Amino acid sequence: MLVDSAGLWFRSYYALPDSLTAPDGTPVNSVRGFCDMLARLISERRPSRLVACLDNDWRPQFRVDALPSYKTHRVAEEDPEAEEVPDTLSPQIPVILEVLDAAGITTAEAAGYEADDVIGALADRERTDPVEVVTGDRDLFQLVRAEPQIRVIYIGAGLNKAQDYGPVELAEKYALTVERAGEDYAEMAILRGDPSDGLPGVAGIGEKTAAKLITQFGSLEELIRGAGEGDKRVTPRFREKLAEAAEYLDAAPAVVRVVRSAPVVADREDDALPRGAADVERLRELQQTWGLGASIDRLITALEA
Repeated sequence: MLVDSAGLWFRSYYALPDSLTAPDGTPVNSVRGFCDMLARLISERRPSRLVACLDNDWRPQFRVDALPSYKTHRVAEEDPEAEEVPDTLSPQIPVILEVLDAAGITTAEAAGYEADDVIGALADRERTDPVEVVTGDRDLFQLVRAEPQIRVIYIGAGLNKAQDYGPVELAEKYALTVERAGEDYAEMAILRGDPSDGLPGVAGIGEKTAAKLITQFGSLEELIRGAGEGDKRVTPRFREKLAEAAEYLDAAPAVVRVVRSAPVVADREDDALPRGAADVERLRELQQTWGLGASIDRLITALEA
């Protein structure tokens, strides 16, 4: 199991009230929600190995160089290098990392890359076990494959409404080809765009049209070639739109596609999920210091099961 950690702690922060506080008054809603979600994932899905994947750089320079609009709406006003994070969330992230360390759960990151790239690299190189990617980011649908198996547990609507996608489910959902579902999705996303990441897409081409064009031509590269050569499957209007977006279409793949060769470094050699917390005493100390109550109890119980 590869967990998009930032996705979980942001989701927890917004799902739970900041009236959940430590004895000193510090909000711990994100910490508690993160622990609860992790405990539930472990209890219900029973992974043999688990890695909590981290952003080393939330907005890598190579993506900004390719597409300057990338994530611009998330840049903090006071610091153009920093992500805009709620004031009461930032102090909770080190606590989450302490909990993961005390629990004995592996974390991993790659200098200059996002968690998506860490997940992509670890999933792509896995040849022993089937992989489950837990995320609320649809971009990671591009990783699904049949063999060796990679599935995405999508929690965009919360853990209660988690959706399990492999190639078949993804192809059915978006009208893509099963054999090329992950690649089709990434190329469809390039055409469609994504305002949440600052990707404009190609004007006039929505999700359904993007999927139809990619599956008709077999790839984005072949679609662009066909449009340039006047292929009749591309209407004059869409040929014009694709031509107008040529600069974007040249840059966007480097932004949308995860870097499967990212230099991932883990904080420990063994990513096996511990059967019992590595340091229960330290977890209890964190529980008391930060007022984490039953959330730590549930995490300990999940690890011991």
